[in-house]
Amino acid sequence: MKSKWKEYCLGDIVSLVIDHRGLTPKKLGGDWADEGYRALSAKNVKTGRIVQTDSIRYVDDEMYHRWMPDEIERGDILITSEAPFGEVFQWNSDEKIVLSQRLFGLRISEEFNSDYVYHYMTTAKFLTEMYSRATGTTVIGLRQPELLKCKIFCPDIETQIKIASVLNDLDKKRELNERINDNLEEQALALFRQYFMDFAPYGGVAPSEWTEVSLDDVCTRITDGSHYSPADSPESPYPMYSVKDMETYGFNPTSCKHISEEDFQKMQKGDCVPLFNDILVAKDGSYLKEIFICSEEKDEAILSSIAIFRPNTSIIMPEILLYLLKQPSVRKDVGDNYVSGSALPRIVLKDFKKYRFMLPPMDEQQKIGSVLHAIRMQTKANIDEIQCLSSLRDALLPKLMSGELDISRLDI
Repeated sequence: MKSKWKEYCLGDIVSLVIDHRGLTPKKLGGDWADEGYRALSAKNVKTGRIVQTDSIRYVDDEMYHRWMPDEIERGDILITSEAPFGEVFQWNSDEKIVLSQRLFGLRISEEFNSDYVYHYMTTAKFLTEMYSRATGTTVIGLRQPELLKCKIFCPDIETQIKIASVLNDLDKKRELNERINDNLEEQALALFRQYFMDFAPYGGVAPSEWTEVSLDDVCTRITDGSHYSPADSPESPYPMYSVKDMETYGFNPTSCKHISEEDFQKMQKGDCVPLFNDILVAKDGSYLKEIFICSEEKDEAILSSIAIFRPNTSIIMPEILLYLLKQPSVRKDVGDNYVSGSALPRIVLKDFKKYRFMLPPMDEQQKIGSVLHAIRMQTKANIDEIQCLSSLRDALLPKLMSGELDISRLDI
């Protein structure tokens, strides 16, 4: 029953806080290593996953033990203290890691269920209080003492375990779909490379009927989004995305701005609204880091940090162009030859559109393109299921964590 629930400060139920903000190997009399223990910082944690893995640094065994006298263990909760602020992530691995910049580690007392506490810390109620305790203007952050004052609403331990079990099952299914998608992506990239770059089925040489083409030859349009950023209109239904809102398979609608209908129509006229089968490419900053196909047309606009590659489908299958642009070797070539700027590197589209590659006739494209298309459709189905599971979790979470939905008597 709800009457048995009690309110605690987070500090009351935490047995260990690991806080190494600002610590670096140099301060410990050492340096980074080429391999070893991963050092995670705030930028590597997003929506419950480790991201930007190419930016993760390493420390050797000696440095690890200097840096981490208290080791992160399975079940510990990681939380970013600033930039980005308020990302909550539960560590569910036996891998030993270093907590680098702007990342706290919390170990929950044995009298409480760590999974339950983690889920509670993702509720809007907890996050709202956490944000209210943050300070700063240019860089918003949260100090450890303020974090530990945040309130946690807890039932008895048996009910905590049951609530956590329900939410864990949803999370595990989401994580399974994410792993499947990662595996499918690796298969698609390898298949493309084998056929279209290594020419393995053809003895390592492109067949004579293949032709060398440029990106400009196979696209009806190569451009970027709007160079004008309209004012934010939070109540409007028209999202406006920049490169920071891009994820592996689509946009993150929770982080973007919105624009008025009038501004949206202007951006539509300026061809800054993606069409079906357009390939959207991260152009500025982490160029080519995120690339995906528009699987459907939506009323959403993009800014100039994102490029649009519109394939001519009579010449090239969209999936062929997609997995060409996703190849690591292409990203390296782009970085070496088609990028300008040091503080904010960006692809120079007028040069990159001249990028050349070998392309087979359409009937040959379809042999492999159909497989790539099937992989993409399976990936999309998995993403749709992930979104459904996320919506279900979001609906259940506040009801379970407030005691409104009583599952204490259920046999789970």
